[in-house]
Amino acid sequence: MSEVVTGEAVVVEVRVAQLPSRALAFLIDWAVQWAVIILAVVLVAQASLVTDESLATGLLILFVVLVTVGYPVAFETLTRGRSLGKLALGLRVVSDDGGPERFRQALFRGLAGFLEFWTFVGAPALITSLLNQRGKRLGDVFAGTTVIGERTPHQAPPPEMPPPLASWAATLELSGLSDDLANTARQYLSRWHQLSPRMREEMGLRVAGQISAQVAPPPPPGVPPYAYLAAVLAERRRREEMRLARARSTPPPYGPQGYGAQGHRVPAPPPPPPPQPREAGPPHGEAPRTSGGFVPPV
Repeated sequence: MSEVVTGEAVVVEVRVAQLPSRALAFLIDWAVQWAVIILAVVLVAQASLVTDESLATGLLILFVVLVTVGYPVAFETLTRGRSLGKLALGLRVVSDDGGPERFRQALFRGLAGFLEFWTFVGAPALITSLLNQRGKRLGDVFAGTTVIGERTPHQAPPPEMPPPLASWAATLELSGLSDDLANTARQYLSRWHQLSPRMREEMGLRVAGQISAQVAPPPPPGVPPYAYLAAVLAERRRREEMRLARARSTPPPYGPQGYGAQGHRVPAPPPPPPPQPREAGPPHGEAPRTSGGFVPPV
């Protein structure tokens, strides 16, 4: 991930495209360009039989320039930073400020790409991409652009509430739980099956201990760390969904007393139905209970 500062001084996180995906996208574009060049050579060779040889040579040079330079410039301008190869790999060229690629930038990239790939066989692009922190080639450096990946990785489903902890979780005080710590717990639960049993226990106890310092009351005795973290995150998500649903369904008040335009008090929305009981267990499968469970620090 990399940070992009927009013109409004807003920091946006983007996923910079990696060198293998960019190389594969270039090979797709390169194959398409060579196919068009071969077709142009055949057509010019047929035309040279009935036209002047110098005219045929000029047409061939024009076709080659249009394919090598005009192809990326035209595609990236019309599709806002995507050629056929980038479209297939889920990549896009954007400005360094996060905005869409402009024609001037596409032209700079196309002219530089002719020198990088067609003149020096891609050596300058490879060296510059390896040395640059964002993997930029010379065309990106001159044009002020960055190639990003638009396809986000598959995200793990949100943790489910363990049924035995539902009533306890409803009494939690979650206002002190920070977003960073909640994200840490969410990442731990998403990677739970990829960790060794020893690492599960150590990381679970550490993350659960940090969260218990910001959340009250403590869990019941014998609760394993993964169940405690899953209950906290599920309850936090449930309350956030309730808050959003209430904000959508409640009309805005017109005065400090909450009365509507006709002088009638705005009724409160009905409470959501209680959560349905589900089978207890770890985030994605069965796991043995820890001896003694999670005990928060005193």
